[in-house]
Amino acid sequence: EDARKGGTSGCVETGAFGNEAYILTGYFNIPKILELTLNNGYDPVAKKQLGLELGNAEDFRSFEELLTAFWKQMKYFIDIKVEGSNTIESIYARYMPVPFLSIITNDCIKKGKDYNAGGARYNTSYLQGVGIGTITDCLSAIKLHVYDRKDLPMSRLMEALHANFEGCGDVRHLLLDESPKYGNDDDYADEIMKTVFHHYHDFVTGRPNMRGGQYRVNMLPTTCHVYFGEVMEASPDGRLAHKPLSEGISPVQGSDTNGPTAVIRSCAKMDHISTGGTLLNQKFLPSNIAGEQGLDNMADLIRSYFNLDGHHIQFNVVDRKTLLEAQKHPDEYKDLIVRVAGYSDYFRNLSRALQDEIIARTEQSF
Repeated sequence: EDARKGGTSGCVETGAFGNEAYILTGYFNIPKILELTLNNGYDPVAKKQLGLELGNAEDFRSFEELLTAFWKQMKYFIDIKVEGSNTIESIYARYMPVPFLSIITNDCIKKGKDYNAGGARYNTSYLQGVGIGTITDCLSAIKLHVYDRKDLPMSRLMEALHANFEGCGDVRHLLLDESPKYGNDDDYADEIMKTVFHHYHDFVTGRPNMRGGQYRVNMLPTTCHVYFGEVMEASPDGRLAHKPLSEGISPVQGSDTNGPTAVIRSCAKMDHISTGGTLLNQKFLPSNIAGEQGLDNMADLIRSYFNLDGHHIQFNVVDRKTLLEAQKHPDEYKDLIVRVAGYSDYFRNLSRALQDEIIARTEQSF
């Protein structure tokens, strides 16, 4: 009964309206965990030892050994994140009561507890996973070229990453153009996505929070995918240093080349129902959805995604030329609004990095 009264809570998340204290506790940079794993826990950008020392990249004799180290690093940092979030929740419970919100949320008065102290009927904490497209393409490229085909030594890959691919164009070509990519209904990549998602989900879901509830996962970035990319060197999917990661559960910008149906089929292989929310962005040219046929195609795409148990899909209907012109002449495009993550904003108000990321998103067509 409470679930049926719920709905969208925030950007793309679902919540039990009037019954749930739904707290987002922060964002988790999944591709950064791989970067640390490949560098024996050392952060090449911050130049600090941050993670576990589990071996250098060249020490992993198989893809399975690499994944084992990756899972250990992931759990290690999730442990740190949850401990920090619980400390913050304790501070909120003790020093930051919200009496008005407590009055209108069921069971707070009955329990005699504030909304921030576990008074609500349901007390959920969410940890947002970021960069599922990037991490999938990174691991897909490593698996194919380093371990399956053996046409790229790990030492050469690491050399290219540290050099931001300068003088290593051949390596970047392999990673960008000759590797399976998430978002194309290719099981080689999509099975890796499912494995990463399940481990992330299982490491987080069910942990107790400080309000008598549990942690769950969301897969959405707001705008953190831009910042998270800024604090990373080049990555094994061919991404250059300090460039944005993939956003939401969307494929890496420009890598989804088999059309929108392939995108939703890839994304639907994730277990959306086990999350509190997922975010999928798609971009179409205005001409692609013009007329009755265009609208029918769009409606069919949306219905198909939800029939596959997808959670949320949103669209920008604008061409690259318009966005580039708006970037050059913002005063002439004051009313241009775009979808960013789970929210819309005036294009002219966005940072240059975020504008570039939206421009780079694949222009789909039916």
